[in-house]
Formats: sequence, structure tokens, C-alpha cells
Amino acid sequence: MNHQTKLLYTAKVHTVGGREGGTSKSSDGHLDIKISPPGGHGTGTNPEQLFAAGWSTCFDSAIGIAARRQKVTLPPNYSIDAEVDLNLVDGAYTLGARLNVNLPGLPRDTAQALADEAHTLCPYSRATHGNIDVATIVAV
Repeated sequence: MNHQTKLLYTAKVHTVGGREGGTSKSSDGHLDIKISPPGGHGTGTNPEQLFAAGWSTCFDSAIGIAARRQKVTLPPNYSIDAEVDLNLVDGAYTLGARLNVNLPGLPRDTAQALADEAHTLCPYSRATHGNIDVATIVAV
């Protein structure tokens, strides 16, 4: 089967200094942040927080697509809480994650079906599939 790729967007970010007091700035100037190590040292954010923000935002949109496909009306106060862990395993750094999907008022099976489909749609979920430990936890 022949797949055709259509480039939708390229994010360009310039980073200097890494986790220890570095900075990251996007080419369009909308992102201009200080970077600090995890654990509250420094005044900036850290890569795990940025990854969690990007993934939860993407997953939120994927839930919306899944809901439209399944003809489900989402509650107005639904949310995604992402937790990204930085681990040290046998001397190597790894990531782990939990996506807490909050769909108050929906039946559990409906909420789970939406989260399962969103996990197949979200590019972050697809990119991490099989590469890091991920738990999707549905709350209704």
C-alpha cells in the first residue's frame, strides 16, 4: 500500500543550556521560556512538564475527534491530566506516563471507548506506543 504524507506543521525551537538554566525559544517567538531541572530547582519549566502539556493537549483534541466519530456529546468540563515520570533504570534515563481522562457524567464503557480510540488517534500516543510505559486512567 502506498502512503501519502502531507506535512501539516513543523515546530522550530532553539534551545541553549539544557536543563541547567537553559532557554528555549520558538522561531515565531510565541514560546520563550527558561528551562530548569525537574524538582523545583530554578525558575523555569522542565522538559517533562512541556511533554505532559503537549501530550495532554493533543489527547484532548483526539478525545473530541473520537466523540464526534462515536456520536457522543462530551461533558463541558472534561479534562486530561497528564503525568510524565523521569526514571533512572539501570543507569539509563527513561520516561513513563499516565493520562488521566476525566469525563464526568459519561457511562464508564463510553468513556473508556473514547479514551481507547483517542489513544490510537493522538500522535503523541502513537509515537510513544511500545516505547514507554503508559497508563490511561478513565474517571467518570
